[in-house]
Amino acid sequence: MARIPEHPHLARLRASLDAFDATAERLDAWGRYIAAHLVDGGRLLAAGNGGSAAEAQHLTAELVGRYEHDRAPLSAIALHADSSSVTAIANDYGAEEVFARQVRAHGRPGDVLVLLSTSGTSPNILAAAEAGSAAGMRVWGLTGAAPNPLALACDDAVSVESDVTCTVQEVHLVAVHLLASAVEAGLAELEFERAVPDSPSVARSQGRA
Repeated sequence: MARIPEHPHLARLRASLDAFDATAERLDAWGRYIAAHLVDGGRLLAAGNGGSAAEAQHLTAELVGRYEHDRAPLSAIALHADSSSVTAIANDYGAEEVFARQVRAHGRPGDVLVLLSTSGTSPNILAAAEAGSAAGMRVWGLTGAAPNPLALACDDAVSVESDVTCTVQEVHLVAVHLLASAVEAGLAELEFERAVPDSPSVARSQGRA
């Protein structure tokens, strides 16, 4: 019996996921920073356009709600979701400012700004990256193929090596779930360390091992 060829859409996704596997360690580091910062009262902001807006809101929902485990809620805001602010800012200042102005309003030093763009060239996302850097935030990007302007504007960026928008968005969803999982793992470690201050991990961090 002849083998049925793999659907081109699935073949592209599989190839991109295989390449993306190398970024898992960086996403884990992002998640652990988010856990440590947000558990002490920090905030995460996220933004994107179109499908990337949906991915940004998916990320914030996982943090305010939960991913896999019951835990305290974390402060995370999807900037496109405040329709009154978005339309007011667009009307008064132009579409390029819809995210940047909110970043300047809500972002504080050390807070996290996650920006999603399949092209890495969206003017309002680039303006948000500039505003986040000026506010002293950690600015991270999820982009399509690098190099691109957003990846260069961020403190760190994870890129999907594909020029097909839907493939990039699908891999970004995987990135969102990897990030949410890393946040919850980081929170669990912090809870253990605070409950057991003489644990080996705490001793190592304090040079007592």
